[in-house]
Amino acid sequence: MRAPEFWNYTSGPEAKISLRTVLRPLGWVYAKAAARRLQTTEPLDPGVPVICVGNATLGGTGKTPVVSYLLQSLRRLGVEAHGLSRGYGGREKGPTAVDPDHTAIDVGDEPLLLRRYGPVWVAAGRDEGARTAVANGAKVIIMDDGHQNPSLTKTLSLLVVDAEVGFGNGCVFPAGPLREDLNAALNRTDAVILMKPTPDYKISETLREQLGGVIVIPAYLAPRIAAPKGPLFAFAGIGRPAKFFDSLKRAGANVVETEDFADHYKYKDEDIESLFLIASEMEAGLITTEKDYVRLPKGYRKGVQVWPVSVVFENELTLRRLLHPIIEMAKWR
Repeated sequence: MRAPEFWNYTSGPEAKISLRTVLRPLGWVYAKAAARRLQTTEPLDPGVPVICVGNATLGGTGKTPVVSYLLQSLRRLGVEAHGLSRGYGGREKGPTAVDPDHTAIDVGDEPLLLRRYGPVWVAAGRDEGARTAVANGAKVIIMDDGHQNPSLTKTLSLLVVDAEVGFGNGCVFPAGPLREDLNAALNRTDAVILMKPTPDYKISETLREQLGGVIVIPAYLAPRIAAPKGPLFAFAGIGRPAKFFDSLKRAGANVVETEDFADHYKYKDEDIESLFLIASEMEAGLITTEKDYVRLPKGYRKGVQVWPVSVVFENELTLRRLLHPIIEMAKWR
């Protein structure tokens, strides 16, 4: 789905206050249902540490690069870390080990990206996925997008927050972007990964106040390659496509046209053929994100460039201190 613009405003005509007021009771019901699920579910302790990377809002905040970093970093330190995902958009219910032959239709886009850095399991039931991972040697489980999922006991909960939009209008879905009451989400958080658009971005006082006394680790996404030369037609079906387009422009790319699709959009042949046609008319090259690239029909990938990014932590030492007890626990198991 595409996030409605009014979710990002607290006042003014863009905020659509009358619509927000009508939707707010539904938000209260949604929040109560989330709270009840968290309170009444008995979580499974899989017997190994669980690092949860989640968010409080709907849409993309940068979770996948954070999970990739954790998976890669722990395995470099000799820790047998496995990723665990529900495989959003995929048909596999699992528990299923993601392998190179899988497609986004099978397991979703995010697990395919994470599999580059270590073993990844897709499971609709995270408890069953965790059991299977441990049975296959996992000493640490990195749970992708699980902050509102109560099925596992979590050792470390990291909440990824987009510094530009924060928590939007502060309302719970469908009146706003929140998945649950904000205070409830923060009370279960050990640290916030605050994802900034640029290293020098100034965090708003409103967001600082909302985060209160939670440990905050500023971060940003940095490109792994130089911006391609020549005119570019950029397209993306992620939580906030504008973030991708803006990052290209900041890197000096000549972006002459953009096209945004819904988050996790499943591209069809006719979509890509249309993009190629427009790009040809503009004498521009097509470029997209890694997450979008794995969702493209394979026959069309050759003519599309990819803009890969990695997360950079401004205070990596704080994150390392949070991870240290987990690393020590894993080594003794």
